[in-house]
Amino acid sequence: MLSRKGIIPEEYVLTRLAEDPAEPRYRARERRARFVSKKGNCNVAHKNIREQGRFLQDVFTTLVDLKWPHTLLIFTMSFLCSWLLFAMVWWLIAFAHGDLATDEGTSVPCVTSIHSFSSAFLFSIEVQVTIGFGGRMVTEECPLAILILIVQNIVGLMINAIMLGCIFMKTAQAHRRAETLIFSKHAVITLRHGRLCFMLRVGDLRKSMIISATIHMQVVRKTTSPEGEVVPLHQVDIPMENGVGGNSIFLVAPLIIYHVIDSNSPLYDLAPSDLHHHQDLEIIVILEGVVETTGITTQARTSYLADEILWGQRFVPIVAEEDGRYSVDYSKFGNTIKVPTPLCTARQLDEDPSLLDALTLASSRGPLRKRSVAVAKAKPKFSISPDSLS
Repeated sequence: MLSRKGIIPEEYVLTRLAEDPAEPRYRARERRARFVSKKGNCNVAHKNIREQGRFLQDVFTTLVDLKWPHTLLIFTMSFLCSWLLFAMVWWLIAFAHGDLATDEGTSVPCVTSIHSFSSAFLFSIEVQVTIGFGGRMVTEECPLAILILIVQNIVGLMINAIMLGCIFMKTAQAHRRAETLIFSKHAVITLRHGRLCFMLRVGDLRKSMIISATIHMQVVRKTTSPEGEVVPLHQVDIPMENGVGGNSIFLVAPLIIYHVIDSNSPLYDLAPSDLHHHQDLEIIVILEGVVETTGITTQARTSYLADEILWGQRFVPIVAEEDGRYSVDYSKFGNTIKVPTPLCTARQLDEDPSLLDALTLASSRGPLRKRSVAVAKAKPKFSISPDSLS
């Protein structure tokens, strides 16, 4: 009742009703750790890195990878430190030349109107930021002051280029464009052209296209080699296909990408009973392409655990033709419907094709049987007796 009124989400209500009352409510469902989250973040923690100096060899990338509070702090401190450093240099030049004396003589100062460290700090800001002097200016009395003026200008330009470039790259990072590349919440396994296929739906919310878009899929699971070596994250590439075949896609509208489960597929022995949260299986999907507006390569990632794969389901159509053009209903992007699918592995289906024939026969008899029953129950509303004809 509350879910119909919108007070409590329906998914939450269904989850609570599906729980076993005998189990403690505080126990969380145990499931394997993800290698890639649904948003595409890699769930890997790097520990005990001894060679920290390697990050300083690429300062620009390190600054771009930092979080925004740290980047803004470094941005502010870089300017403040440079202003204070050169303010100290200007104060020392004025002090060495004797320009800080209270009584103004006839000698020409190196920098006019510098009487304290505060005035030297203001002059440092004017040199590095505006180059527009008011009452303070460099004279030709001290060649060293002219050299410091040139050095501070060069340093200021370098700080501006690095920090502004860093902020621009952080705002125009490729993963920002990937936020509008969406994947279906669940993947499905069903029949297509008589073969079991793993399917998912991918779409782009923006009108600007992803050029040369390609999609890849990997199966990640824990394996053990014949020599006894344990590989915790064994990655196996498996081919994915679209309507035209191959990995390249034209992502102008949402597409259903599928993988045929054949003898070369790592899902060849996957059964419906294996699709539970304890199963050591994770399927990673990677979509990569070039952003049309910026020319930057972007990559969107997601993953599906075993309990996020629906057996015997199919995605509903969401593309329709209206008023001479195609429209996409994204409210049904992840909706699925049940379809007849054999409850066996792809290996068993290849070894016994009669399972597919029996499924086809059962699905074809279903509507005919209902129709025949409906016809049998139908009764005429009136009848004509022979006496009435005479």
